[in-house]
Amino acid sequence: MTHNCVDSTIKQAFHSGLNVEYLQDASGTLSYANKAGYATAEEIHRTFSTVMQARFAAVMDTEEWLKLISGNGTAERDDIYRSSQRGKSLMNKVA
Repeated sequence: MTHNCVDSTIKQAFHSGLNVEYLQDASGTLSYANKAGYATAEEIHRTFSTVMQARFAAVMDTEEWLKLISGNGTAERDDIYRSSQRGKSLMNKVA
C-alpha cells in the first residue's frame, strides 16, 4: 500500500542515495476510519504521492515512465520549499 511498503521503500532508497521514480498508478491503498479520524483511499494516496514528489521521488504514471525510459522524457523531482510555497499560494486562493 502507498502509505506502508511503498512509502518506506522509497524513503529507504532515497536515504541510501538512489534516485527514485514512483509510478503512482501502479499502487494504491485503503480507506481508514478510527478514533484519530478518517481518510479515503484517494486522499491517502494523493497525499503520500504529493509528499513523495516534494522530496523523495519523481512521481509519475506508467505512461510517463515508459516515455522516460525510451528516452522521451525527464524525471521531474521537486523540493520541499517550492512545493510548500505552491501549496501556500494555492491555499491563499482557496481561503
